[in-house]
Amino acid sequence: MIQFGTNPIAWANDDDQSIGADIPTSRILKEAGHLIGFDGIENGHRWPQDDPEALRSLLADYDLKFISGWHSLNVLANSIDDEKAAIQSHLDKLKHNGCTVCIACETSNTIQGQPKPLSERPVLDAAGMTDFANRVEEIAAYCADQGIDLVYHHHMGTVVQSPEDIDAFMAATAVAGGKTKLLFDAGHCYFGGGDPETVLRKHVDRVRHFHAKNVRPAVRARVEDEGWSFMDGVRGSVFTVPGDQEGGVEFTPLLQILKDAGYDGWIVIEAEQDPDIRNPLMYQTLGLHTLKRIARDVGLIPA
Repeated sequence: MIQFGTNPIAWANDDDQSIGADIPTSRILKEAGHLIGFDGIENGHRWPQDDPEALRSLLADYDLKFISGWHSLNVLANSIDDEKAAIQSHLDKLKHNGCTVCIACETSNTIQGQPKPLSERPVLDAAGMTDFANRVEEIAAYCADQGIDLVYHHHMGTVVQSPEDIDAFMAATAVAGGKTKLLFDAGHCYFGGGDPETVLRKHVDRVRHFHAKNVRPAVRARVEDEGWSFMDGVRGSVFTVPGDQEGGVEFTPLLQILKDAGYDGWIVIEAEQDPDIRNPLMYQTLGLHTLKRIARDVGLIPA
């Protein structure tokens, strides 16, 4: 069954915690759950991190489910045994909250939080990508043994950013066993130079999680032309929600592809913006209404 969720970074940013620092946690949850009507919400630095039941109880007070949350992989720097140990408490939290996916991304060499141009992001050669995929696949198999799909998040500033990276990574993990699934992020795909419709159609059979992130092309162009960092782009409002006329991503063909593939997971609006400039309640409401309208039109949810 399709469910619609959000991410608290629309209200309070995780990477730059000064953004939205004045917004009370209760306001975030009330707006997301009671006012807008999302089914669930992803992890954020405001939630209880080490008590899975406290997390479940907090979100339940606002009629929200815990969807999943980001886990930073460091398989290129650590042993597989160490990585398994590092992810276990996160898996325990997910299982306690009924989650079916673990969002993961390699961060050992990422520049996503550093003041560096995105052009300096790490790139793996063919042999390096194969080795990396083999390592991720071991962690994915470990997650699968516990009933959780590892969904890899292609992300700006990392080793899996461009459409070519996504193709190479998905091909290499398929050869290694295919336990690794894909979190398809429409915004990061577009930002990374891909056509979201083409990339999603190619890999939809392995998509287990969907981020409905939109991108402002004019800001994206400045990121490239002026050598901005990823966080410069975030602060400059490169991301927005479905339905925003400033956005460049078309969501109708994407939801049609999901419908045709029989997708039945979460559709999550993950769109970090400065809440002092763009009101989260207004933008998240716009995003959810847009996605539900499109989903009804293409038959992804009942009319």
